[in-house]
Amino acid sequence: MCLWSSMLVGVSNFVARPSTCPAPLLCLAKPKENRRSDQRFGQRGVHKSRRQRTTTPVPGMSQSQRFLVTAVHSRRDGLESDGMQNGDSSATHGENTVPILEYIREPNRYGDGIPKESSPFINNTDIDKGILYDGKNLALFEEEMDRNPMVSSLLNRLANYTNLTQGVREHEEAENNEEPKKKEIKAPRMGTFIGVYLPCLQNILGVILFLRLTWIVGAAGIFGSFWIVFMCCACTLLTAISMSAIATNGVVPAGGSYYMISRSLGPEFGGAVGLCFYLGTTFAGAMYILGTIEILLTYIVPGAAIFKAEDPSQETQAMLNNMRIYGTCAITLMATVVFVGVKYVNKLALVFLACVVLSILSIYAGVIKTTFSPPDFPLCMLGNRTLAWRAFDVCAKVITKGNKTVTTQLWQLFCDGPSLNATCNEYFALNNVTTLQGIPGIASNVITKNIWSSYGEQGEMLEQQGLPSVPASEGGTNAGLPYLFSDIATYFTMLVGIYFPSVTGIMAGSNRSGDLKDAQKSIPTGTLLAIITTSFIYVSCIILFGACIEGVLLRDKFGESVNGNLVIGTLAWPSPWVIVIGSFFSTCGAGLQSLTGAPRLMQAIARDGIVPFLQVFGHGKANGEPTWALLLTAGICEIGILIASLDSVAPILSMFFLMCYMFVNLACALQTLLRTPNWRPRFKYYHWTLSFLGMSLCLALMFICSWYYALIAMVIAGCIYKYIEYRGAEKEWGDGIRGLSLNAARYALLRLEDGPPHTKNWRPQLLILLNLDADQNVKHPRLLSLTTQLKAGKGLTIVGSVLEGTFLERHSEVQAAEQNIKSLMGLEKTKGFCHVVVSSNLRDGVSHLIQSSGLGGMKHNTVLVAWPELWRQMDGPVGWKSFVDTVRETTAAHQALLVTKNIDSFPENQERFAGGTIDIWWIVHDGGLLMLLPFLLSQHKVWRKCKMRIFTVAQIDDNSIQMKKDLQLFLYQLRLDAEVEVVEMLDNDISAFTYERTLVMEQRSQMLKQMQLSKNERGREIQGITDDSRGATIRRNSARPTLDFKARNPDDVLKEEAQLIHDRNAAAHSSGTDKLSVTPEGVHMTWTKEKIMGEKHKNKEPLSSEGVRDIFNMKPEWGNLNQSNVRRMHTAVKLNEVVVNKSQDARLVLLNMPGPPKNRQGDENYMEFLEVLIEGLNRVLMVRGGGSEVITIYS
Repeated sequence: MCLWSSMLVGVSNFVARPSTCPAPLLCLAKPKENRRSDQRFGQRGVHKSRRQRTTTPVPGMSQSQRFLVTAVHSRRDGLESDGMQNGDSSATHGENTVPILEYIREPNRYGDGIPKESSPFINNTDIDKGILYDGKNLALFEEEMDRNPMVSSLLNRLANYTNLTQGVREHEEAENNEEPKKKEIKAPRMGTFIGVYLPCLQNILGVILFLRLTWIVGAAGIFGSFWIVFMCCACTLLTAISMSAIATNGVVPAGGSYYMISRSLGPEFGGAVGLCFYLGTTFAGAMYILGTIEILLTYIVPGAAIFKAEDPSQETQAMLNNMRIYGTCAITLMATVVFVGVKYVNKLALVFLACVVLSILSIYAGVIKTTFSPPDFPLCMLGNRTLAWRAFDVCAKVITKGNKTVTTQLWQLFCDGPSLNATCNEYFALNNVTTLQGIPGIASNVITKNIWSSYGEQGEMLEQQGLPSVPASEGGTNAGLPYLFSDIATYFTMLVGIYFPSVTGIMAGSNRSGDLKDAQKSIPTGTLLAIITTSFIYVSCIILFGACIEGVLLRDKFGESVNGNLVIGTLAWPSPWVIVIGSFFSTCGAGLQSLTGAPRLMQAIARDGIVPFLQVFGHGKANGEPTWALLLTAGICEIGILIASLDSVAPILSMFFLMCYMFVNLACALQTLLRTPNWRPRFKYYHWTLSFLGMSLCLALMFICSWYYALIAMVIAGCIYKYIEYRGAEKEWGDGIRGLSLNAARYALLRLEDGPPHTKNWRPQLLILLNLDADQNVKHPRLLSLTTQLKAGKGLTIVGSVLEGTFLERHSEVQAAEQNIKSLMGLEKTKGFCHVVVSSNLRDGVSHLIQSSGLGGMKHNTVLVAWPELWRQMDGPVGWKSFVDTVRETTAAHQALLVTKNIDSFPENQERFAGGTIDIWWIVHDGGLLMLLPFLLSQHKVWRKCKMRIFTVAQIDDNSIQMKKDLQLFLYQLRLDAEVEVVEMLDNDISAFTYERTLVMEQRSQMLKQMQLSKNERGREIQGITDDSRGATIRRNSARPTLDFKARNPDDVLKEEAQLIHDRNAAAHSSGTDKLSVTPEGVHMTWTKEKIMGEKHKNKEPLSSEGVRDIFNMKPEWGNLNQSNVRRMHTAVKLNEVVVNKSQDARLVLLNMPGPPKNRQGDENYMEFLEVLIEGLNRVLMVRGGGSEVITIYS
């Protein structure tokens, strides 16, 4: 036997080498009992160097899996392995080693299963197919190896785990189609500086810094700008701390921020926030493109504008139209570049980053230069008003040429002619024209002028405080004059919304988590360093801008007062073009990065399957590039381009980013407060208070920026959340919201334990007992329809069923039954829980459900069952004994009971009754449930148009008129709208039909108790008695005055009545010791048509004592009947006659359900009473209260 020694080399290679085996390749063919399970580890390091190794394709395996399946052959002549001697030829011919975890190649695909996220290491049986456990040391666990792998196998999978980016698998398969050999995948090796710090730096420093920061400083002042930067940077810093905690709490696959949010807050929040983050990234691309076009048309090639304004007042509109045209062309070009190849974008990323760094360095260099040699950028001032330096060359009214004073071009702009005596603008005539140095330098005292804010309204002229100005009484307009005006109104909250996009981009590192060497270390370090660096840059730039540049130039958004130069460029050294060109390429690169990242984010959301209609965007090219998602991104980007104003687009994407950051903080705070066992971040510098503060700051900034944009963003996120909740795929990701729900449920359940609910809070918490057929399908699905109509999704609903047998034998059937019930519950829109139990008999199972369903105070208080139509068949699926015991147990548990007759005829949820009535027969008061149920039903669309009618029964001593008034007042106080009717039931003598029906019932009971028959004979006997009972029912219906006897054939009636009863000796004179004959002694006819008609007329008036004796003379065995049963039967018959007379055409009849007798010997008689009570009615709901008041007149 070959001896093997193994060692673990590095992190991902398990190398095994033979120590004493003369034929190394034959060592794999040793007997099974001695063979080590090294095959289970995927010995790549060993087998790749063997020349005898051959690749054996396996049917059904993809090309990407085949290189891991090896066949080892023995080619050494004269030698045979032990395995061959033992007949194990498969060891040398075609034995396949185990493929390495498919999860290693594509973690995102196998990380999220349905309905819950499957572990990448445990319970993943796909990788162990075909592997049998051959050892003896763990033989006790060998039957569980498919579910619980050995620790050695688990550790090997952990060692071989790699975290590759999305699209790798498709890219590899595309390469396999072109190349015969598989290319080995190199593990990602990006560190903190390259992988996180620089991408975050590039995304944070962008268009706002170059185009709008000077303007923000001029409007808000140094103090206001500092607070704007401080709030925004504090928000991103707190968010980065929370994100670092989440990112270091386990492996973060490719998907970054979306993955973190969705796995922490669940699919609903994850999908909503993920889509908001996607929209924010997409609109950021539009903002960068607009910035690129603004730099191009304003500072680089102003003459390239297609639309030109003849009037200065139309310049803004012309500029917006130019932005739309050029922006559309730019988005088309950039989308084409991204579609052709992302690798070109990635190669240019370093160039774009270099432009950003050089631009910032030139700003600091320019500031240093201003200390000893400020640049010459004069401003032309008329009084204290700033003039746009266009259409004139000299900032003066007149100049001297050869001892002659002549007017300048500026004079001609304000006057009606070039002559000195021309009529001029009044303000122009009263004030002098002066020049002001735009950049006096850091050594000047200009910082004191720029500390405080200088907000302005739209259309307001830019004025420099401190300069002399003589006001003019102008009645005319300033249109056409070269004044500088504010294009939009400026105020603090608006500036916050415009500035905030300049601090976004902190997710750039986490979005590259799949490319990082150590994401758990690199993401926190790189992101926090990038935020600290950029925060320092922004704060220092604010102070330096305010210390070097005049306030009126800072407020000049487009640099019109300095010949159209970029304001920040005037400060740069060695030339303004450094900033112009650098900012152009920087914004262009940022736009390309957005068009690259946003489609991949959409692809990740689509592939998760949480939003069904977005699944089409999960597909793309063969190498995994998201083509369809790119088209969607370009289309949404075009919306931002059509808005055309950078100042209008910035607040929109601020909303989406702020919402994303808010939920990142919420996720961290939730996980920390819930103390989830899996919450063990390596990043320790976090606290739930910091996360809560960050979440609050994000929410505040949303409403500070724009309250209506904030509401719109919340509505969009809410709609996405509800859509995913309603239509999305059900996923279990172990998220914090599930943990929060669990804690909230626990807290609520503990609170409910204090006592029973108040009458005002009482609602039916239903336990529905369903019957299943042999295929585990529900027999009466309309029970769930009725539940939905009654509950409307409110309160507790438990759907239970019982399977007969043992759980070990029928556990698979339990799962099938639960799946069928849950599917039906979803179809019927019944919101609740399913509970299927297995018991040795059905009776005990139902008892267990009634006793143990629910948890704590959240238990059912009402049981809903269907009336057992086949209760007379003792061996049927539902026996009458089980039903009666259910009634008794619900009563003992103080639970209400609802019994439906003809449940299959109840309406579906899609049906709508156009009219009709719901009749309530209030015979006894048992808590008011009989009143509450029809009100709840009338809230549903099925029963909404049905009117309520309440009937009550008055005895001979009752005042029916007063009863009606009292009942109407009671209903008024209950706020129930219903018609009231009092039905008088006179104390009539017991009819002959009642005696006859009671006799049939008692004879049947006696026969069942005393006759010892075989199963088949008993079935035939019971069926015969059932036929007799039906004959009695038909004859009773013939005797009723409300039914038409002529509708039936008299001969048929007499023929059926002749089938009535066995001879009385079979029941009345039977002896306990004597065995009854199986065959009855005979059947004789007791009624004729004339007797029935005569009895019908006799029932209308009381019988005399002689009449009673005459009845007993007609049927002597009636005198031996149990008088209690006779009275009960009389009540059932009379009530049934009244109810059928009044409510035969009602949509639904609700009536009190009488309780079972205390003496269990008469249980079968109780079933007969109920059967008589509900005969002739279509839809019946018998109600038995739980012994407590459920409705009240008080508020």
